[in-house]
Amino acid sequence: MRRLFPVTDETAARASGEAQKAPDAGSVGADREWSLDELAAAYAYPEPAPAPGATSAGPQPWLRANMVSTLDGAAQHDGRSQPISNATDMRIFGTLRALADVVMVGAETVRQEGYRPARARAEFAALREAAGQGPAPAIAVVTAGLDLDFSLPLFTAPEVPTLILTGAAAAPDRIAAAEKAGAHVLIAGDGVGVDPARAVRALADLGHTRLLTEGGPRLLGQLVAAGVLDELCLTVAPMLTAGAAQRIAGGPSVAVPHRFVLVSLLEEEGFLFSRYRRV
Repeated sequence: MRRLFPVTDETAARASGEAQKAPDAGSVGADREWSLDELAAAYAYPEPAPAPGATSAGPQPWLRANMVSTLDGAAQHDGRSQPISNATDMRIFGTLRALADVVMVGAETVRQEGYRPARARAEFAALREAAGQGPAPAIAVVTAGLDLDFSLPLFTAPEVPTLILTGAAAAPDRIAAAEKAGAHVLIAGDGVGVDPARAVRALADLGHTRLLTEGGPRLLGQLVAAGVLDELCLTVAPMLTAGAAQRIAGGPSVAVPHRFVLVSLLEEEGFLFSRYRRV
C-alpha cells in the first residue's frame, strides 16, 4: 500500500522520477504492507473537543463511517459488502473497529451480514488501554421494531454487552426480550423510530465519544440527513457490478449537499482507501 495524499517529499520525488534509490521501510510513500500500528496512526481519532458553551455535557462525540463502494456506486453485491472488499480493506475495517468505543449498525445489516460481536485483539490491547477503552468496542444496533434474533452470539456472547438504540414507542415485549438476552436498551427517539442526533448523544452520555458506523446504507443516509456524520472512510473497489444495488447512503436527501474535505488517500492494487472530514 502507498500514500497518495497528502503528498510527502518522498512521494513527490518518486512521482517526478527524482528518487535515486528505493525508499526506506519507514517511508509512507512506499508501496508496501503497512503494519497495524501504522494503520492505527493513520486513522487515529481527533482529540475529543469540549462541548460548545457547556462544561458538564462532556466531550463532543466524533462519528465516522466506514463503507465500501464499487466504481459504479454499488455498496453491496448479492446483498453483502464482502464480495467487493479485499484483504487490505478488511485490515482497515479491523483497525477502525479497534480504535472505536462503539460500532453503530442498522438492524437490516445485522440480519444480512450475520453480525457477530467485536472481539478483543491482542495487537490493539495496549492502544485501547492507553485510551481508557475496554477490551473491544460495543456493537450498537439501531432498530425501530427490534426484529432481531436475540439467541445469536451478538447478544448472548459479546465481550462487551451489545447496545440497542430504539424509540420510546418500541414494543415492551421486544425490549424485555432484548434485556433478557443481556443487551442494554437505550431510548433515542420519541416515537417508533430513532432520532440520529439523540442516538449519538445517548452513546456519548455513556462515555462513548469515538463512534463508528458500518451502515448499512439506510442508517448512513439517516445520519447524513441529520447532519451528525463527522467523517467518512470510503474504500473504492476497482470493480463494476451494474444491477440495482444500493449506494453507500440511502433514504432522505439533504436540502444542501454537505461538504467534506479529503484528509488522506491510500492505494493498493487499484483499491483506493479515502478519508474525508466534514468542513
